[in-house]
Amino acid sequence: MNLIESPVTLLIGVAFLSYLLGSVPFGLVLTALSGQGDIRQIGSGNIGATNVLRTGNKKLAALTLFLDGFKGAFAVLVAWVMTPPELGDRAMAVAAIFAVMGHCYPVWLGFRGGKGVATGLGVVLAMSPVVGLACCLIWLVGAKITRISSAGALLAFACMPLMLFFLYGHSFTQSQKPLAGLFIALVVILRHGANIARLLKGTEPRIGQSGK
Repeated sequence: MNLIESPVTLLIGVAFLSYLLGSVPFGLVLTALSGQGDIRQIGSGNIGATNVLRTGNKKLAALTLFLDGFKGAFAVLVAWVMTPPELGDRAMAVAAIFAVMGHCYPVWLGFRGGKGVATGLGVVLAMSPVVGLACCLIWLVGAKITRISSAGALLAFACMPLMLFFLYGHSFTQSQKPLAGLFIALVVILRHGANIARLLKGTEPRIGQSGK
């Protein structure tokens, strides 16, 4: 077998490309280009859409949300296209994990990135549109009821692995999507450690508040 056709080599290539795609800091780039300054000096200091919203620019926040989700979905779809059918499921799972890791730990920003919500939803939408849409709905409903974006996000990512396991089974030999979903959910929840602490104290900023 040619080295370039080796499954391991292909998966390493998928992981590398997905990490690079995921690590593009759209929130930071867009706010800088629009004259909003360094988003890391505003609100929570996060580079995601929720913090971009604290600049008061809703269109910029919506564009950040879309692009962060799109880069995750694009990484998964590229992995599916560039690998043979027998590797497709595994390649999508690898791409999903590394796209989220790229967003959360981008090499360009000293491995200090976002919390992975939009990118995580993007990769899940590409891996399983039904589960992805369900997670988006849970996030929106949760955020609408509580007026706290992090509460909706945490609820969505807590439910996501359960839905993937229900649809695709729990055996690694059946599908790698549930395990990828579990890993991504754990990363996103861990990245929300400070938010969870504030939620328990009742001090988590609500949507529209400037934050500190």
